[in-house]
Amino acid sequence: MIKVVSKYWIIIIANLLFYSCSAQNSEKITGNSVELELEQEADIVCGAELLLGSTKELKAKKIAVMVNPSSLVGEKHLVDALLEADLDLVKIFAPEHGFRGLADAGEKVENELDTKTGLAIVSLYGKHKKPSAEDLKGIDLVIFDLQDVGVRFYTYISSLHYIMEACAEQGVNVMVLDRPNPNGNRVDGNILNMNFSSFVGMHPVPILHGMTIGEYALMINGEHWLANGVQCNLEVIACQNYDHNRFYSLPVRPSPNLSSDLAIQLYPSTCFFEGTVISEGRGTDFPFQVFGAPNIDPKMTTFSFVPKSKEGAKYPKFENQKCFGFNLAEGQNSFSEVKGINLEYLITMYNLYPNQDKFFLENGFFDLLAGGTKLREDIVSGMSAEQIKQTWEEELLEFKAKRKKYLLYTDFE
Repeated sequence: MIKVVSKYWIIIIANLLFYSCSAQNSEKITGNSVELELEQEADIVCGAELLLGSTKELKAKKIAVMVNPSSLVGEKHLVDALLEADLDLVKIFAPEHGFRGLADAGEKVENELDTKTGLAIVSLYGKHKKPSAEDLKGIDLVIFDLQDVGVRFYTYISSLHYIMEACAEQGVNVMVLDRPNPNGNRVDGNILNMNFSSFVGMHPVPILHGMTIGEYALMINGEHWLANGVQCNLEVIACQNYDHNRFYSLPVRPSPNLSSDLAIQLYPSTCFFEGTVISEGRGTDFPFQVFGAPNIDPKMTTFSFVPKSKEGAKYPKFENQKCFGFNLAEGQNSFSEVKGINLEYLITMYNLYPNQDKFFLENGFFDLLAGGTKLREDIVSGMSAEQIKQTWEEELLEFKAKRKKYLLYTDFE
């Protein structure tokens, strides 16, 4: 059963104000939004806010949540808001980077107790990505509320898959509280080859899928992507006043190294460097906005940086070494110019690297990010960015037709 809720009937009290998704927070995204001269509209209402407007249906349920620091209801965390609404919240599930969102990418996060509420926190990362029957024992409903960025290798949609699959198998309902996709106005990239399915790409979708996490949940269910074709009892609380043409500036960084609007726009292009010998800027103030390496000819670059150990990047690539490369945060790009995936960054660094046979890491991580071997092979063969992107066109048209079946909001085209 799939249920989509766009709004609840709510008793309207005089001067009742919904907090917008742009509420301030101590770990808010910084920079770029003012510089990019883009006006943030203030009337988008996220699914979490709509849910808290009417909680009567939840009173008799034992509830678990999948949350992180982005799971806000106005200025409150969803966990605190649910407890204040006197709901029976019994467990917290946490994705990559943890409940507090401070862990490095790929860092193991241990199970613990939340010091504020005393609730058990179960990490769904590392070897334990899917809730067990014991994890879900006695639970009636799992509420999923994570701010996604609309990119195939951003692992929150993989966590969503495993939550839905485990709940389907155990007869537990799932409610997804939808949030806007800051990359929701574009679809771009190759379709993943399922022989390369992994936690950084589980489904046959392009790198930029152009869907909110609620729409994506509907697609997972509708396309029978869960193990053995099972479907979960899914409810999506849709946003109000959002559509795929609207710019959306995230009030809180969705993970430690996506610290600005521009970083989020560039991430689908610059994350590929994680599968190469090039630093993607972790350990700097501009991760995913700068890239380089120590053995690149400085005369061929325009910027240098030194990665340092810091929160969210404890052991960055080339720690304490001077890297030579480029800075996309210095006016070379703006939000309006970021139209999709830019392969020029990757191709440029490949051509500048002195030992091209060692450019792609031997662990195969680049192919997992790319969803197959073809992108790497096309770059090595000397194809241009334009030629590579032309090979994506037919499969993107097929995906867009499939995607339209699951859209909850007006599309960008």
